[in-house]
Parts: sequence; C-alpha cells; structure tokens
Amino acid sequence: MNFPLGSVVQYRGRPWVVQDREGEALRLRPLGGGEDHALLVHPLVAQKIPWERLEPGRFPPPRPEGITSPFLYRLFEEAATLLLRESVAPLRSISKVSVRPRPYQLVPLLMALRLQPVRLLIADDVGVGKTIEAGLVVRELLDSKEARRVAVLVPPHLMEQWVYELREKFALEAVPISPATLARLERDLPPGQNVYTHYPVQVISIDFVKHPRHRPLFLESRPDVVVVDEAHGAVGGPRQENQMRYTLVRELAEDPNRHLLLLTATPHSGIPDAFQRLLGLLHPEFQGWSLEDLTEERRARLARHFVQRTRRDVLENWEGGRLFPERIAREVTYLLSPEYRTLYDTAYSYARKLVRTGEGLGETQRRFRWWAALALLRAVMSSPRAAQAALARRQARVGEDLQDTPLEAFAPQVFEAGDLPADDEVPTPLLTLAGEEAEMELKEEPLRALRRLAQALTPEKDSKLQGVIAQVRKLLEEGHEPVVWCHYVDTAEYVAEELRKALPGVAVAAVTGRMDGELRREAIAELMTKSPRVLVATDCVSEGINLQAGFSAAIHYDLPWNPNRLEQREGRVDRYGQPKPQVVVVRYYGGDNPMDRAVLEVLLRKAEEIRNALGIHVPVPREEAYVVDRMVRRLFYSSGAQPLLLPEAEEVEREWQMDVERERKTRTRFAQWALKPAEAMAALKDSDAVLGTPERVERFVLEALERLGLRPEAEGNGVYRIPLGEWLRDLEARGLGSRSCQELCVRVCVRGAYRS
Repeated sequence: MNFPLGSVVQYRGRPWVVQDREGEALRLRPLGGGEDHALLVHPLVAQKIPWERLEPGRFPPPRPEGITSPFLYRLFEEAATLLLRESVAPLRSISKVSVRPRPYQLVPLLMALRLQPVRLLIADDVGVGKTIEAGLVVRELLDSKEARRVAVLVPPHLMEQWVYELREKFALEAVPISPATLARLERDLPPGQNVYTHYPVQVISIDFVKHPRHRPLFLESRPDVVVVDEAHGAVGGPRQENQMRYTLVRELAEDPNRHLLLLTATPHSGIPDAFQRLLGLLHPEFQGWSLEDLTEERRARLARHFVQRTRRDVLENWEGGRLFPERIAREVTYLLSPEYRTLYDTAYSYARKLVRTGEGLGETQRRFRWWAALALLRAVMSSPRAAQAALARRQARVGEDLQDTPLEAFAPQVFEAGDLPADDEVPTPLLTLAGEEAEMELKEEPLRALRRLAQALTPEKDSKLQGVIAQVRKLLEEGHEPVVWCHYVDTAEYVAEELRKALPGVAVAAVTGRMDGELRREAIAELMTKSPRVLVATDCVSEGINLQAGFSAAIHYDLPWNPNRLEQREGRVDRYGQPKPQVVVVRYYGGDNPMDRAVLEVLLRKAEEIRNALGIHVPVPREEAYVVDRMVRRLFYSSGAQPLLLPEAEEVEREWQMDVERERKTRTRFAQWALKPAEAMAALKDSDAVLGTPERVERFVLEALERLGLRPEAEGNGVYRIPLGEWLRDLEARGLGSRSCQELCVRVCVRGAYRS
C-alpha cells in the first residue's frame, strides 16, 4: 500500500486521511472525523477482503447547476474548511487547542521544530504564558507522531492545575500520579502494564517519583517527552529533597533522544550555579560554559535552546498594544486600636524574653527560639482569631512528644520558602515546643493573658479588619472584584465572616488549605458565577489556580514574608488573559505595626526596586537565613546593639545583588538571538489561512444559526445569547420534538474562548 502520509484514500465507502504508519499498517482517520474514529488497516486485510480495499481518494468537480444559493454554497465551503482543520494546518497543534496563541507564544514551538530532539529552557516572566507555550510544543510532538507518551513533572501543589490546563486548553486527558492516586490508577491497568507505560499523558508529583522506591520504574518506562515545571527547584540546593529532584531530572536528561522542556520564571534562583545546571540538562557541554566569555558561535548555539522574555519585552517588541493589564499599586495603612496595641505589646514582651533568654544557647536552640517568637507575633498580628486558635491549640497539645521533630519541619510555620508548599495553619506545634523548652524561665501565665486579650478584641475594635472592609467596599465601587490574601485559615474565615455581615448582597467565599484542590477549584468557579464577589484566600490558592478571569484586584491582608510569595499572589490576577485594563494591588499594613514595617523595609521594598529596574522578579536566595536574621534584628534588638545573629545573612544580601546582575547580563546577551516577530506572525498567518481567524469562525457560527431560524443576541466579547423556546416549539409543532418548552436559552462564546 503505497499511500504517503497526508494523502486521502477511499475506504469503506468514505474518504480518509493517512495519518501515520505503525509497522506495516496504516493509521487512518475519516475526513472530517475526530481521533476517536481513527483506525489501523493492515495490508493483508485491504488486499484479501474486497469490501476492505483501499483506493486513492477521488473528488468529482462540483456541477454549476447544483449550486442553488450562493449563500448556502459559501456556508458549505466554510463548514468543509473547518472540518479539515485538523488535517491540513501547517502547525498541527494549533488546530486542536482551545486557545488562540499570541505570536510571541509561538516562539518556543518554532524553536522546537528546528531541534531534534527538542531541548528547551523556557524562562519567560510570570504570567506571560509558559504553560501555553509548553502545551503547544507537547501537542505538536504528539500530533506529528514524534512522541507517544508525555510526563509532566511538577511540585505536588501544581498537579491539579496542570491536569486542568492540559484538558481544557489542549484536549489532552492527563492522569495525575501521586501517592493519593496511585492505587486507583493501578486497579485499572491491563496485565503487564504500569502507570508510566499505560497512560499516554501523565502529570506526576516530582516529590513522589524522585524517591528511590519509585524512580527506577519511572526511568524504565522511557517517556518520550518530559516537561519539568518550576525547574529551578530541580537543580540542587541545600535540602536533600532538592538534590533528589536534580538526580531524577539529570538521569532523564541523559537519554539523548528524549525531548525535554524546562519551565521556570526564575532561572537565577539564588542557588550557586543553578543556571549552569539548568543549561547542563539541555546539553552536558553547556554546563561547563562560562557565560561571561561566550564566543559568538556558542552564544548562537545556546540561544537555539533558551528563550526568556519579560512583559516589557513582549509589549515593546511583539504586541505594541495592551496585552497585560496595568498594575496599579496602592499602599494603605491602618493604626492599631488601643485594644489591639495592648495585645501586641503583651505578645511582644513574651517573644522578646524568649529570644533574649536564649542568647547563651547553641545555634540550633537559639534559632528555634527566634522562629517561635516570630511565629507568635505573626499569628497575633494576623488576627485575634488566629491568636486565639494558636494559643488554645497550644494548650491542648502541651505534653505531646515533639522533641524529636527536626527544626526544618517547623520552617513553613515561620516563613514562606519558595520551594515548599504553603502552610496556612497557625504555628501551634512550634509554640508548644518552644513553651515547654522555656517553661522554667517564662511560665504559662503570659500566654494565658494573651489568650484573654485576644478573646476580648471584638471585630468592632479590630482596626485592621475595619480598614480592610472599607478597602473592599472601595474596590467594589470602582468595578473590581478583589481577592483578599490572608496567611492563616483562621484569619481567612474570620475576615470572610465579617465581610458577609458588612457587605450584604456581595458574594463572599473563603478558600483555604483545609479544602482539597478540587473543592477549592469548585468553590472559586461557583463564586465566579455571582456578582459582585469577593474571594478571601490563603496562599494555597496562590500556588497554581489562575484567577484573572474572575478577579481584578488583590489586597494583602497579611503581608507575606517572602517577595516570591508576593509575586505569586499578585500574579494570579495580573497575567495574560485578564479582561480588565487595570488590576489594583493593595499593600495593606499597620502604620504603627513594627512587624509590618520590618517586612516592608527589609524584604518587599528591595524586591520592588529590582522589579522596577529589570521588569522581572528575582527571588531571595537562602530565604530562611535572610528572613529570620533581618526580622529578629529589627524586632528584638535596638539599633545600637544588634549582634550579627547569622553571619551568612550579609552574604545573602550580596548573593541577591549578584543574581540581579546575572539576570541583567543574561537578557542582554541573548536578546539579539531571539526569533523575530515577523517569523512568528508568518506562521500564525499561515495557520489562520487554513483554520480560519476568530472573526471568520464567528461569522460562520452566526450565519449557520440564522439559517436554522435562530436569532443570536450579542452580549459583548464574542458571547451571544440564543433564545430557543420559539424554535423548539416550532419543531414540536412539525412533529420533530417530543417535549414542549416554554422558554429556554443558551449562551455561546464563539470568539473569546478561542482567543484567550
């Protein structure tokens, strides 16, 4: 059977497209049909059975007398063109996705088409669309039969987001593989298969599969394409967990035929040589190259595998108009009420004693006390509800054996490390152990007094709460739908309760880490059907759920202690696809709150300076050392008597500045080697000629509906309301319907979904 790929054949009385060869068999898909109808035809069957014979496809020319209406002919032509879109598009991936990529988002795909195998480091800025860029490459490799199995390695908290994005935007049904899903997936396996060989598209928890118990089976499965999201967390670091990630990804990269996509917004992550290691995963030779003195030949070679653009780059060099919203930053302060001031002063007195009485202890014990002191103050200043919860649960856990718990296990209760999932529960275990360890010196009475003060601080006396209610009301009046970010679950629930009381008629939902990922997504989706609306969330939502479709403002009720987390929060609403021209971010803090001032001065303002200078975010290196040292100095020691608590903190400051310089130089070196806009625009134009532009698809849908007797009513942004009641009653009157319908309407989006 000598039928080239892409040719049209006649089989079983209908035309088919030859898609691929699998051994001697041909894979056929019916012309105008979907992948579900594809089949394999073996030459023996086609030769021996007359009614199974394959013949070249023939299309007789149309007869002029058969054209009764130019309008119907054009409608038929448009329908035929759209039915053929999966078969003849120059970029196969674009015909099967539910998004219309922007020209700049085609760059990684065009780069991939020039590489064999595909090895790319995609380091575009937060919110630019790395998921879309990677998804296009994956879809193209699958549709062109360059790959059959794909494994996407992600941090656990991003698994559900990736499964959702692959399904909704790229029509890829991915299975999530983690400890929670493994048993269920294994029950559905055929004999002789494992989860890594049976399922063609997998989203895998990197922290699950990196373990020596699971890694060998995964490596033996030999996936054709590996995508590593948050790749900066997989290139080593001080934690053993990071080193295990790097071992896994390095072993995957050793197969010279494997396609590998590395995604990160922060390639210079504060880890020494992190960028070099990322490049080494693309090609071992790259890791030894010094970026300071690259030859033109090496620079050009490296640029074939590396793409990095800021929003500023995209707007200035590609789009020329509004693509991302304008970010309006506001700083709003509140003053502590007398009751809240008393609560803070009492908590501060206890925390200061905890720090000062530990000065003669070893470094680990000292650091433990610093963490406990900071955690207590953070809970107290978050909300009276969080303070009550932390102290009440601490009392309930006194006597619990926590002595063997390593110090690092308490880290998420103090600060937000960039490579750890968010912990939004109050720091009860840390306070419990610290209280027991210092019990001889500090006793329990101060903590009981703190609890009584927190209980007495009612919402009416909570000036922080009353101030945020006013800010939410203002944003709603301006036409925004805000997200209120809180650090603790107890605070989020408290704020949501009081917002409902203060703003009747406004839909308010609290979404926190006490809900699993699917429940969080469902709660947000339900909230987005209501208006006006307010979402109160903890940082579990900032790690993978995009909110730009339903929200256009962010209020930091609790300032994060890590600029990386600040960027994550604001990036949920300030990203590609935001329909509003502006988003508002409100840095909300206490004007007389020492903790908030410390966070602003030592962390957030410096990060903001870097962002304004470079147009991107550069993460803090060695977060724990820097945050703890700076916060303890500011809060517990006078300006004239500050000891050097952690000598490496000064070094961290230098490393941060070095990362900034490396980032600036990297962008300068590779900017001239990037693909030019004209190349991407030409590829998109060629695809539009086959697939139809959004406007062409919109016109076809509207004309077809009118031909059926339906009258769409425009609602804006490509959305139409279609009343069906009269049409269905007419069908029923002609005997074509069995149910009467008094009034029914549907809404269709013929343009917006394809574009966004």
